[in-house]
Amino acid sequence: MTQTSTYDVVILGCGPAGIQAAIHASRKKTRVLMLGRMNKSSLFWAHVENFLGMFKTSGEEMLRTGLSQAQSFGAEILEEDALGITPGKRCFTIETESGQTVCARALVIATGTTRNKLGVPGEKELLGRGVSYCVECDGGFFKGEDVAIVGGQSAAAGGALTLLHLAKSVHLVCASLDVSPALQAKLRQSGAILHEGVTVTAIQGEKQVVGLTLSDGATLPVTGVFIEQGAKGVLELASSLGLTLDESMKYLQTDKSQAASVPGVFAAGDICGPPLQMAKAVGEGCVAGTMAANYAKNLKLAQEGPDEE
Repeated sequence: MTQTSTYDVVILGCGPAGIQAAIHASRKKTRVLMLGRMNKSSLFWAHVENFLGMFKTSGEEMLRTGLSQAQSFGAEILEEDALGITPGKRCFTIETESGQTVCARALVIATGTTRNKLGVPGEKELLGRGVSYCVECDGGFFKGEDVAIVGGQSAAAGGALTLLHLAKSVHLVCASLDVSPALQAKLRQSGAILHEGVTVTAIQGEKQVVGLTLSDGATLPVTGVFIEQGAKGVLELASSLGLTLDESMKYLQTDKSQAASVPGVFAAGDICGPPLQMAKAVGEGCVAGTMAANYAKNLKLAQEGPDEE
């Protein structure tokens, strides 16, 4: 790729939504560039057993196969993040980490959301080896085991109730339980073991999670820990474009064609809101990639006229 290049469609994000968008946009015979790093996708660390046609596979394997598919249709991949986006009359100008400038007739934002992390020893090292950020994604891999869920809001409480049907024992650790009275009553009447007024100070284990250290000095012997503290709503790139957020102010607002509030900008996947599931991300990526390619083709035709035979 040259220092300054123009693409029909630039896709931000290398997760399932971004890759699917790249596949469909490329098949529309448009010039496509995908920006991002595959290992930043939450799917990269996940195990998959609930996707159509897949019994059990790793997220990493699915992403690598998807990238190869996108490239086979002509999509280009640049393993860098976008540092800034400036809208213009003819295209969006994107500055990458290495200082390259890319122009895009249409954008697909598929950067996902960043999960709130604990920031404690063992969390990063044991990700995918007992540490998870999604009960629905990984809960099934802990059948009959002792697990903990960390968080005091509805996502954590609901996750604990779900895990009770799978795990041998479920511990819920939180500084305070901030859920509706009905959900709190249901949780307290369940078999979940509540640890209120404490926090996690370390996740124990070398090759696999073996326990949690709590702020009161106690140790919980568990093989799995689910961190369910919600998702960050900071969308720096979106705010620079003046995009409209949904009512929760956490996610991008899109219509049925996955178009955002600014012409030429489309979005797909977790950045569009729950459910934060791969199947939804792939479906939205299909729509976003197709519609972005159509938009870019029409814009190019209006700007440059029909190609000469």
